[in-house]
Amino acid sequence: MSEPSQGRGALFAGGVAAILASTCCLGPLVLITLGFSGAWIANLTALEPYRPAFIAAALVALFFAWRRIWRPAAACRPGEVCAVPRVNAGYKALFWVVCALVLIALGFPYIAPWFY
Repeated sequence: MSEPSQGRGALFAGGVAAILASTCCLGPLVLITLGFSGAWIANLTALEPYRPAFIAAALVALFFAWRRIWRPAAACRPGEVCAVPRVNAGYKALFWVVCALVLIALGFPYIAPWFY
């Protein structure tokens, strides 16, 4: 069975972009919550200017992943891995997890002041 590299790659890119987009805001809060401290945590805000680019990359990757996962059934031939219902359900679940990460990255800077 051949594996759909485009769908998995787009999901991975979307997840990485979502994590990078939230690093400037969510990273210091998580580190402080875990007990880490120090002035070096402030260096994580250096990624703030790149946040819009990371969010755009996440949205583009999610679009391509969505298109690959929910494409018409005619595009998936019998014998391919996308024809297996269990694999397809796993891709759909992973897609929604990555979507949740992107939503957290989009909304966290607006609610972060409530935590500090």
